Amino acid sequence: MTTAIKLSFTEDEIGILVDALETDLEGYVEAAKEARGNNNREDVKTFTEAATNIQTLLTRLQEFVE
Repeated sequence: MTTAIKLSFTEDEIGILVDALETDLEGYVEAAKEARGNNNREDVKTFTEAATNIQTLLTRLQEFVE
């Protein structure tokens, strides 16, 4: 079970988190492409799952950034 944690952030702080997550997302997308090129299915699955989770969080956070 996932426990919800309530935190407060300024718009600037959320902007910093969004920027960091976008960079992280790019890294996982590239890692998945590289793993696909190396025919490493397990890594493709792992990196794709991480990228999907980051994208989901980004989508939630971006609504708070102007």
